[in-house]
This record gives sequence, structure tokens and C-alpha cells, in this order.
Amino acid sequence: MLTTRFTELVGCAVPIQQAGMGFYAHPPLATAVAKAGGLGMVSVYGHYGGAPDRIAQLLDATHDHVPGAIGANFIMHGVDPAVAEESVATAAARVRVVDFFYSNPDRALIDIVHAAGAFACWQVGSPDEARAAVDAGCDFIIAQGAGAGGHVRGTVSLLPLLDEVLEAVDVPVLAAGGIGSGRTMAAVMAAGADGVRVGTRFSAAEEAEAHPVIVAALMAARAQDTVVTDAFNVGMPVAYEAIRVLRASLAAAQAFEGAIVGENTNPWTGERYTMRRFGSDAITKAATGHIEAMPHLAGESVGRVQQVQTAADIVHELASAAERLLRRWR
Repeated sequence: MLTTRFTELVGCAVPIQQAGMGFYAHPPLATAVAKAGGLGMVSVYGHYGGAPDRIAQLLDATHDHVPGAIGANFIMHGVDPAVAEESVATAAARVRVVDFFYSNPDRALIDIVHAAGAFACWQVGSPDEARAAVDAGCDFIIAQGAGAGGHVRGTVSLLPLLDEVLEAVDVPVLAAGGIGSGRTMAAVMAAGADGVRVGTRFSAAEEAEAHPVIVAALMAARAQDTVVTDAFNVGMPVAYEAIRVLRASLAAAQAFEGAIVGENTNPWTGERYTMRRFGSDAITKAATGHIEAMPHLAGESVGRVQQVQTAADIVHELASAAERLLRRWR
């Protein structure tokens, strides 16, 4: 059993946190990860700006009868500032962990999380940001290397970043960005991480909402087929500096003629909306149109996406392989 400060803190059986992957990270995926012993995350910011009533509805449905740890993920650039504190309070009252990303650590928000009895974490891309997160009161942090898929905060590869972050802070640290196998999980834990945050592998989970065309593209891809770009930022309230996608989807979007590539459905609200060229949404099974010209979010671990599996199988595969390797190395 891989027991770490992280598993003891949040009550997980295994030190694996599923990433907050936009529309892919909906209640069925988070529930399946939690039941398998990991920390299942639900992204709650959505297209409605993180409205508190929507968050309550979403998390109440997720939380019921789940024997495990559930968290709520906020990408703060996607949250209406007018409701941010109420939204965080609403989430914190319903989950074990509230996870923040893509903004500077904010003590006021972390205090709200703690007041509700939940744990707070911040995903960071530098040791300075890690120190700021701990100073603001975070219970643990995620060090995200530049190999991560989707929105990328880190600017250097994971191991150098992890080394600096572990030197900078004393709280539990999870490693993120390029973790797709038990071997890579074991490697970062041998280096001192208390666990891992995994996204790309879970994109191909049976319970995830990724479009079948994108899942097939992930299974055919390798690390060298990904690229970091600032092109996919249309419709975002603040332009993201970097997003890692499959290179072919960027090329298809660049070659596409027209402003609209298709339509999608918000899986949390049921609302149908237009997909603009160079939009950054995670493309779900309900999407129609030119899927090849929509962002195929993928990290450098994409080569380990070799088949569609249940979330439980992914959790057990990673954890058991990592445990075997760590025992051998010891």
C-alpha cells in the first residue's frame, strides 16, 4: 500500500489525483476514480462562470453515496469574480478538497475552504508560486511541469521543477505533467513527491466525456506529437499563455476556413452552444462538426494511452506498478 502524507491527509487509498479536465472531468469520472481509491475531481467553473446554484446541483449529485474522496476544481480565470467567494464556499461545503489553478494563490479563498472543513490545494508552475500557495494556507500543492496537457502553468520539465518545489515547501506535493505509467509515478515518488496528478490517461477512461475521435487520436499519438501553443484562447476571459494539444489538431484549426467549427453541449447544464475556431474547450461526446479542427488536449504522457479502460483499471494499474517498482528500488 502506497501510504503518503497526501493519502493520510485527504483519506485516499492511493496517492493519485485525477486532474480537473474541464468537461471531461464530470461526475461519473470523478466518482469512478474516488471509488477506486484516488481523489476524483469535478471541474466546476464551466461556461456559467462558476454559478453557486449550478455548483451545488452538480456536487450534490456527485457526492451522494460515493465511498471515497471527491474534490472540486476551479480554474479561476473562468469564474465570475462577483460570485467567486460564494462559489468556493458552496463547493467546499460539499467536497473533501478544493483545487485552484491559473491565478495567484489567494488566502481569502483558502480561508473559505478551511472554514467549511475542506482541504485546499493550488496547482503551481514554479517554486515561488509554491511558496506563495503555502504562505496563503494551502494544505498541499501540485507541481505542474511543462509536459502537462491542456492549460500549462509550468515552463520547465517536471523533474527539475519538482526538485525545486520540494526544496521550497514542507507540505505534501503532488507531481503533474507527463505522468502516464506506474514507472513515471514511481520515479517522481522516489524523488520525493507524495503522489501524482493524472489527466491525459483519464481522458480515455470509459467514464470520461472525451469525444471518440479525440480518444482515437490520443491512442495513435506519442509525446512528440504534442505541441504547446497560445492559439486556442478564443472566448476565454483572459488569454492563456500556453495549452498543450496534439499537433495535428492545431494544424487542422489553422487550415480551417471559417469562424465556427461545430457545436457542443455543456454536460452540466444541457445547453447547446457554438464552438468557435480556436476555442479551448474539452471536446465531449456530444460535439458535432469538424472535430479534427478542435483542440485535442494531450500531455507528453499520451503515448501511454493505448486503449479505453475504466477509471478503476487506470488507478489500479498505475498504483500497483508504482508500488512494485518502489519496493524493488528499496
